[in-house]
Amino acid sequence: MTRIVVLISGGGSNLQALLDACADGRIAGEIVLVLSNRADAFGLARAKRAGIEAICLQRSDQPLRQDYDIALTERVAEAKPDLVVLAGWMHILSPAFLDRCSAKVINLHPALPGMFPGARAIERAMAAFQRGEIAETGVMVHEVIADVDAGPVISIQTVSIEPTDDLALLSARIHAAEHRLLVDVVAALAAREGRRLG
Repeated sequence: MTRIVVLISGGGSNLQALLDACADGRIAGEIVLVLSNRADAFGLARAKRAGIEAICLQRSDQPLRQDYDIALTERVAEAKPDLVVLAGWMHILSPAFLDRCSAKVINLHPALPGMFPGARAIERAMAAFQRGEIAETGVMVHEVIADVDAGPVISIQTVSIEPTDDLALLSARIHAAEHRLLVDVVAALAAREGRRLG
């Protein structure tokens, strides 16, 4: 079984999609650790409810970013993951983490490649649509590098923006697309890992 560590910062709806997919066999893997940089992240409760180790490692615990990322790497390494999934993780990982992490690290971002990197991507897409600049947006899963939302793209899914959309409607469709895409990508990576080990 592929060992998966999930990093979160918020409610954990994408984490829940992964938990459900592991439980029903769509993903041939197990989530062995959920880690948050925010103590109030509801995703920690989701993990605990599923019987998964869930811890918070706050940025304020380490004055220097590099020290935080090293501490994060060490904590992740203890779980011996094959795959690290950033699912709503709101902290840019530096080379201090990426160069030390032996597992594949992927990120889910609610925008298409090259569009709206960083925070508030859905709101920015909605504003661009209202200005007549775009007709659709989407979600992507990509490999993580030190640049924000700029690593090699693994998979994308487009999401149309309707004239009747408000931010809540668009956000709901994007989140549904995120859940589907993330599960599909993690399932494919877990299957590939299983073939490699087999």
